[in-house]
Amino acid sequence: MYVRIARFEGGDRNWDEFAAGVRDTIRSGGQGTPFEKVSDAVARMMLLVDREGNRGANLVLCETGDDLRRVDAALNEVTPAGGRGARTSVEMYEVVLDEKPGT
Repeated sequence: MYVRIARFEGGDRNWDEFAAGVRDTIRSGGQGTPFEKVSDAVARMMLLVDREGNRGANLVLCETGDDLRRVDAALNEVTPAGGRGARTSVEMYEVVLDEKPGT
């Protein structure tokens, strides 16, 4: 498993509306966005929010490193709308441990 973590900060953003928009994009398979061509490569996607700090992170999990690179290239084509903050970093990792306590 592999993960891409993109961090966002600042701007005038309603996080609930932003999350709803991301959810709709994911559920539609990314229709009309760069995500459309790689949605099949995504195993799971999460959006994390620090409302007080006005920042967030998007985690995209893929089964293979090749899938992750494809997703990264597509998501790098997407930029936040004007006034909605900036993507401050993108990092990619191999997940070497994913355990549930007690199992």
